[in-house]
Amino acid sequence: MEILNFPEFRFDFKKQEDKILIYDIIRKKHVILTPEEWVRQHLVHFLIFKKFFPKSLMKVESGLNYHKKQKRADLIIYNDSGVPFIIAECKSPKSIINQNALFQIGVYQKSISPKYLIVTNGITHFMWRKNNDLSRYDQIPEIPEWDYIS
Repeated sequence: MEILNFPEFRFDFKKQEDKILIYDIIRKKHVILTPEEWVRQHLVHFLIFKKFFPKSLMKVESGLNYHKKQKRADLIIYNDSGVPFIIAECKSPKSIINQNALFQIGVYQKSISPKYLIVTNGITHFMWRKNNDLSRYDQIPEIPEWDYIS
């Protein structure tokens, strides 16, 4: 797998038949290692070990409804009250973050209206914070530590 724009983390891999699996510390099981999963696992580890987010408030591949259609967010982080606080969309490192990726996170945002949005391909990261005064999301340079935003 490719080197990403995250700190280096130690991951647990295993091989099953002809597939490589990576251990997901949120789902507590090995999952197939895809380029998107590689990015997601880096983001999860970054949020937990560098930004001190509680993993107990994270849910991977979380379902949500939008116009009676079932959608699945890559990562949702809840606040202490159980309300969706952050939605993250992870793309393959080879994917360019384009209008389609932004539309996808926009669909999730309309469904649950979190405080923060993240879109990353592991190389380039985009983050936004909800500006309640102006009813919009403003781009921010990085996600602050959990204690600051919670």
